[in-house]
Amino acid sequence: MLASPSPIPEDRRRVIFAALVEAEDRGAPVRMARDLMAIRFGVSRDQVRCIEREGLDRHWPPLPPADR
Repeated sequence: MLASPSPIPEDRRRVIFAALVEAEDRGAPVRMARDLMAIRFGVSRDQVRCIEREGLDRHWPPLPPADR
């Protein structure tokens, strides 16, 4: 059985999220941007998707703050 990877610290998840948003803003298709981030940061595609969801849910920069 494979050991599960250690959790990615929040500061690193935020960096990955910002890079993902930047790639998409520059015109990379979503799927390609996710694949590029997985390769660039040495994480799985599933981890990138989870980071993406977390960043959107928590309105991490570079997203504008959520009105609450």
